[in-house]
Amino acid sequence: MKTNRFLILVTASLFFLTPALADENLDSVQLLYVQNSHDVSVEKGKITLKKISQITIFFSDRPKRIAGHMTTKDFVDEWSEGDNSFEADPPNAALSIFGKDEIVDIEVTLMNPRFDEDNLVYDIAILEEDVKPISGQCSLFIDPVGRPASPTSVAGVHRREKRRVRHAVIH
Repeated sequence: MKTNRFLILVTASLFFLTPALADENLDSVQLLYVQNSHDVSVEKGKITLKKISQITIFFSDRPKRIAGHMTTKDFVDEWSEGDNSFEADPPNAALSIFGKDEIVDIEVTLMNPRFDEDNLVYDIAILEEDVKPISGQCSLFIDPVGRPASPTSVAGVHRREKRRVRHAVIH
């Protein structure tokens, strides 16, 4: 009888405490985002992710290790939501382009996302000076809200190496 009462009390406590704990834990999570496209064009002041994937991947670093996905449309729609939004504090991002003969990484600050048919266009500020025209499949790694200039962020790590050009390895 005491065991049943104890189990009921523990279960009831967990039922009422779990949502509060979950909300507290999720508030401190900083998500990074990844967007993939079939091609990209980099022009002065803007990038166009051509045939953008309809899915944007998100994940967090330790200790939470959360991962998932959302529609790219939802990502764009939520750009300006909240006090600490990407609109209020534009994120840095690393654009990694798999070109014909090399892989090129370009660090940018993203602003004003919008769709143009099946393409996603961002206004950008390039965080480095020497960017040559290149196209190819790409991934855009977007830093979390609230930490866009962190030295441990995706773009922060790339800034330390300035511009990296790697030779493509094709098997």
